[in-house]
Amino acid sequence: MPHAPDPIERFLESPVYGVVGASPHRYKYGNKVLRCYQQNGRRAIPVNPNEPEVEGVACVATVADLPDEVRSISVITPPPVTERVVRDAIRKGIENVWMQPGAESDAAVEACRKAGINVIADGSCVLVVLGYRER
Repeated sequence: MPHAPDPIERFLESPVYGVVGASPHRYKYGNKVLRCYQQNGRRAIPVNPNEPEVEGVACVATVADLPDEVRSISVITPPPVTERVVRDAIRKGIENVWMQPGAESDAAVEACRKAGINVIADGSCVLVVLGYRER
């Protein structure tokens, strides 16, 4: 029997990532997550309706605006916003959602599971997994 891929391994198979809650402020986690992908040679698109770009990358306003090649999104938003983000992710066909620590919502996790989305919401942090370095 083949073993099921680890949820984090599945998440990291995406050719491009969405960073929902990307921030232009370098001290905020929404900025650090975007830079972490960049530091690791991974293409990431910031999602922020109020910014034209973050860290030199053009923003999209919503999950719905992400290109189809984005299969995984990192979510760095307050839990009530995370719930809206997950609804958008389900409509978009996103396959993997990683709720960064503090973004988790039981309702959002349950919605992901019901939709068959690989969800990571156990306190794991992409900054630790990929190895973020402050620059």
